[in-house]
Amino acid sequence: MTLRVTAMDRLDPGALNGAMSTHITPGQTLENPVTGERFTFVETAASSGGELLAFDFALRPGGAVPIPHVHPIQTERFAVTAGRMRFRVGLRTVIAGPGDVVEVKPGVVHSFANAGDEEARLRVEVRPALQMEEMFAEVVAMAQAGRMTRRGLPRNPLELATLARRYDQEAHAPFMSVGVQRMLLAPLVLSARHPRAGMAATAALGLGLLG
Repeated sequence: MTLRVTAMDRLDPGALNGAMSTHITPGQTLENPVTGERFTFVETAASSGGELLAFDFALRPGGAVPIPHVHPIQTERFAVTAGRMRFRVGLRTVIAGPGDVVEVKPGVVHSFANAGDEEARLRVEVRPALQMEEMFAEVVAMAQAGRMTRRGLPRNPLELATLARRYDQEAHAPFMSVGVQRMLLAPLVLSARHPRAGMAATAALGLGLLG
């Protein structure tokens, strides 16, 4: 079974200066103790010239991606090699087992979870790579430091806003554009960097919304 879902929406690429400096190499493994995700990298941005991020992905029973999300630029391909996975892709729910492939085109809302009683394993390919491996590394580091909720999201709203802004070309919230998300997060991001200015901007935004 192969499922391909497309979307016409395309967003201009961009990046936020100050991203976490992380060098991931093929063969390296990262494990998120909160979500139960394990990544073993096969191809990285550096090894593929930016064209491909490929990794073997394992998800414990009950494990799931924290929230539905959208990749505005990248195509993501999931090939299940063991276990049973449940994907929500757009409005469709797909149960996938070994040999099944689910491909998600840019702009399509999706989420996934382990739907079985044993560890699920997949080969995941993301094109182009962008900074997704750095995003994984930063999220895993925060989880290992105890800075994540049980759902796998940052406990501190300022950290959540900064993380979301830094990697919004890799993933963003559903049902809104990158531009709208940036506008909504701007006061929190400013507060994280410059507390006094951020408080003033938040107050001004609140007055503007009330006016």
